[in-house]
Amino acid sequence: MAELNQIGCIKTPYKRLEDCPNNTQSDGPECEVILDAAFAPGLNGLRVGQSVLLLYWFEGVDRTLVTQAHGPRADGREVGTFALRSPHRPNPIAASTVPIQWIAEGKLGVRGLDCLNGTKLLDIKPATR
Repeated sequence: MAELNQIGCIKTPYKRLEDCPNNTQSDGPECEVILDAAFAPGLNGLRVGQSVLLLYWFEGVDRTLVTQAHGPRADGREVGTFALRSPHRPNPIAASTVPIQWIAEGKLGVRGLDCLNGTKLLDIKPATR
């Protein structure tokens, strides 16, 4: 089985799952991507305004769901989990592409993430089309 290592965490204003938006919001609240000290040098070369792909881990979710009947695309009917951005999925890996607002001391400022405060950060990649 594959092994994932946390490289940091994400600071957001959301303390309960039901408070999180259903998707990233470009005009949403400021969030901080905080790297563990060992990984902070990995930010070298990133710049403000550049878009990055953030990969993070949703905790406290139902990992048994294959179909779901909620979410903006479901419209009350049951659809496949993989057709939704719901955190409830077999492997609750989340991905968001966001522009960097600021960079300082092992941290990135971004806007409008859809996760709980303290969410585990798995990876950062430059966004491509």
